[in-house]
Amino acid sequence: MNYQGTNSVWIIGHKNPDTDSICAAIAYAALKNQTEREQYVPKRAGAMNGETQYVLDYFGVEAPEEVYDVGAQVKDINIRRTAGVRDGITLKKAWELMQTERVVTLPIVNESRKLAGLISNNDIAMCYMEVSNQESLSQARPRYHNIIETLNGTLLTGNEHGIFMHGKVEVAAGNRERVEEYIAKDDLVILGDRDEMQVRSLELDVSCMIICGGSQVSKQILEMAKSRDCVLISTPYDTFTTARLINQSMPIRSIMTRNNLVTFELDDYVDDIREVMSKERHRDFPVLDENGDYVGMISRRNLLSMQKKRVILVDHNEKTQAVDGISGAEILEIIDHHRLGSLETMSPVFFRNQPLGSTSSIIWSMYQEKGIEVDPKIAGLLCAAIISDTLMFRSPTCTQYDREAAQTLAQIAGIDIETFASNMFRAGSDFSKKTIEEICYLDFKTFTAEKITFGVSQISAMSALDLADVKRRVQEYLDTMLLERKLDMVFIMLTDILQEQSQILCAGEGAARILEQAFVRAQVEGNETLLKGVVSRKKQFIPELIRALQES
Repeated sequence: MNYQGTNSVWIIGHKNPDTDSICAAIAYAALKNQTEREQYVPKRAGAMNGETQYVLDYFGVEAPEEVYDVGAQVKDINIRRTAGVRDGITLKKAWELMQTERVVTLPIVNESRKLAGLISNNDIAMCYMEVSNQESLSQARPRYHNIIETLNGTLLTGNEHGIFMHGKVEVAAGNRERVEEYIAKDDLVILGDRDEMQVRSLELDVSCMIICGGSQVSKQILEMAKSRDCVLISTPYDTFTTARLINQSMPIRSIMTRNNLVTFELDDYVDDIREVMSKERHRDFPVLDENGDYVGMISRRNLLSMQKKRVILVDHNEKTQAVDGISGAEILEIIDHHRLGSLETMSPVFFRNQPLGSTSSIIWSMYQEKGIEVDPKIAGLLCAAIISDTLMFRSPTCTQYDREAAQTLAQIAGIDIETFASNMFRAGSDFSKKTIEEICYLDFKTFTAEKITFGVSQISAMSALDLADVKRRVQEYLDTMLLERKLDMVFIMLTDILQEQSQILCAGEGAARILEQAFVRAQVEGNETLLKGVVSRKKQFIPELIRALQES
């Protein structure tokens, strides 16, 4: 039986998600689940801002689960469900299980399913091949029923649950007089059907006698063994075979590996465990769940059959903006309204990119194309996302289609656009309870042009007063952003929605010069300037910065 992670498809937006990114993921998952057989699940690649939280709360929609990495994990591998065994089974039983299950390693677990150790076929072979002292069996402390099982024997008298814990293993050979030279009290003696040898062994107070060849045992010997508390076992094997098999009755706890075990957890990433595996000599590795319980085994070979996470990306198509581990995932679709970016795929994908003001406008058009009636809650999310991304139709990215879509969706959702938008934007511009790190990274994206990596954060509010309160804190944090994200330049857009303008703050070598080149009318004083009429990062700000970088 194999264990494998979920086969669902994740729909996820960009890092530092905005309202459009999250609402588009939720709405598109709802559409796909109505039109496809597979399960589609919305996810988010970061914390939500106040605006998005307001939208989800207003319409009573649960926030998507946050994910940090979509790289393949152990739970995406075909985990071999090798059953755990208890540490009291014999080496012979362990070897037989390995042959039956076609494995080379057995996990040993306790009654709580916690991993207690491991035993490999190599461990058993080494134990069998090594020259053991005659007391190795008693040192392993096997129960007599294990000895009986190993020798395919029959208990004639004695307690099969007792433990052989003292003495050595001897084969009674030679004449009666010589026996006492090597047999001592508490020994385990292997012998044949000679009554005199059996009697003499019992007189020497051995703890166990194994009668070979299936020989009949006299009533006298049985009574004598009972009176001396000696365990008497009959086996069909000859003396040589019995002596060869006896050590296989040892419990596996005597040779199992119990310290410094290399284990993996279901949530571990394949890239991380691959490196660990390469440094270990083991062929198989135990997998534990979040509670530390044993789940199964994996090997290097299992990495070849792992199933990559399947994802659909919305509202972005650049690798720098995608959730971590995107290179290790299988991208099925991309739905976006931004410029073409740097993502590469191993095979052709469905890619829909339209010059609209919001990805949610594209999702709405897909509902119409498929003739699917939109739920009022989903309509509300789509409407909110369009309002957010177009700054309530003030952004130059806004099209007539966006306006008409928002109006139609507002009717379905039962909301007044202006009232809802005002409340939504005010929820997003409440910075009083946020750290400066949260403020700067709420809507932050990274771009690369001419070997220059730069970041742009857009902080929007309904009034200049709201922005003035955070400006000083942002100024002090710019250099930290450069270091934290390893950027060459960073730009902050403080966007006044009602006045339709953005104050720009910048940091990094050459950032002020690039800003002046990009916006010829800009008067950069120190590290800031005011750009009237500029409210769209996507259409008005980023293209001009990239052009300036390419020309510099």
